[in-house]
Amino acid sequence: MFDILIIGAGVVGANIARELSKYKLNIGIIEKEPDVCMGSSKANSAIVHGGYAEEHTKLKGRICFKGRKKFEQLNKELNFGYLKTGSLVLSESEDDLDNLKNLEENGIKNGLNDIKIIDSNEIKKMETNINENFKYALFCEGAGICSPFEFTIALIENAIDNGVKLFLNEEVKKIENNNDYFEVITTNKSFRSKIIINCAGLGAEKIANMVNDFSFNLKFRSGQYFVFDKSEGGKINSVLFQMPTKLGKGILVSKTVYGNLIIGPDALDENTANLNTDSQRLVEIYKKSLLVTDKININKIIRTFSGVRAVSNNDDFIIEESAIKNFINVAGIQSPGLTSSPAIAEYIVDILKNKGFTLEENQSFNPYRKGYGNYNHNKSNKDNLICICEEKTEEEIMECFNRPIPINTIDAIKRRVRAGMGMCQGRRCKPKIKEILENKNINLDYRTDIEIKDVDRVDRFKLIKDLKENI
Repeated sequence: MFDILIIGAGVVGANIARELSKYKLNIGIIEKEPDVCMGSSKANSAIVHGGYAEEHTKLKGRICFKGRKKFEQLNKELNFGYLKTGSLVLSESEDDLDNLKNLEENGIKNGLNDIKIIDSNEIKKMETNINENFKYALFCEGAGICSPFEFTIALIENAIDNGVKLFLNEEVKKIENNNDYFEVITTNKSFRSKIIINCAGLGAEKIANMVNDFSFNLKFRSGQYFVFDKSEGGKINSVLFQMPTKLGKGILVSKTVYGNLIIGPDALDENTANLNTDSQRLVEIYKKSLLVTDKININKIIRTFSGVRAVSNNDDFIIEESAIKNFINVAGIQSPGLTSSPAIAEYIVDILKNKGFTLEENQSFNPYRKGYGNYNHNKSNKDNLICICEEKTEEEIMECFNRPIPINTIDAIKRRVRAGMGMCQGRRCKPKIKEILENKNINLDYRTDIEIKDVDRVDRFKLIKDLKENI
């Protein structure tokens, strides 16, 4: 019998699991996929948002800055990759100045003390490779970038080290409410728990319906992205936003914590969780990015992807105990969910305390976790590299198998040590990794995530051709 069972091992479920491991509790976390961080938490902008964009009247507005403030300390403890870069909301029109002031005022209401409006001279000093027609920008000093999958992996590795039990490949089929406890029937097992925390992301509505909770609805909003080679990342210093719209923060241009460049997303409401990418949408995204900079080399595109966000019917986070006693929903966690996730975990602790649930401190809690060394480049000896693009050795690849989360697929290795994330996208290193693992009698699924899920992504060379013809 678990005290608390968390459904969903994305970044929110991972933060909650780690936060609750600070107490003497029997905690389980179940995930339907073969690895953690396989949904919205994996495919997003990887931005640690400032906290000024969401209205103060909404929970996601009030909680974002609280989460953002925790990233620096969390990175010191967990070594997942975080960099404070600052962000700019750019405006080329005098007419937008009032909108920037409204964003600034909203940010102050949300608790921010590091935002200000700057003029064109200050913009040019910060960003030398963007277009010169921007007159004003809202500058948020504390915004930044991180690795969302390394963050989630780090949280759960540390949670497991502190006693949390993880179960992968366990899709929830049925939940029985037995008043004093729930019984959760999954693909291969059944679990009993006093409390359930529903962090199922895109599937959260379905999970809630299993206990006759029909209090909210979710819709799917897809957004497509470009990722460019590391040769392009150094051209941009901050996270660059255009003026936001009702559907989101607009097309952003940003370097990644690994040194790549990312452009996107657009926003399209869909009936299903569509992970495909298509040339027409991507061409439009790139055209919009040209409003920010024309210095990006389209020949350096290495991949595209689509992320899908769960948007609730009230366009806000849903974090509350259901009318069903001891069933807690954490749903509709769209942007800025990644940034807010550490604060969401503390919010859940407060819910548990307010309902009288006993939380006794775990004196043996260890907050620290060793990273995978993804930020140590320029190795002196390159003769034994398995992944040349990302400079990864056999020893670094095998380190994945010394950690507490099971490695079930070839892409699980990629998410941890980046082997396969370079310009060649694994064409050279994947056969080498397979040979190494087979020689060690290690069996896993050598299909990529997109092969497993039958995702259709635009061919890189076709996309480059389409961009050159349409721009």
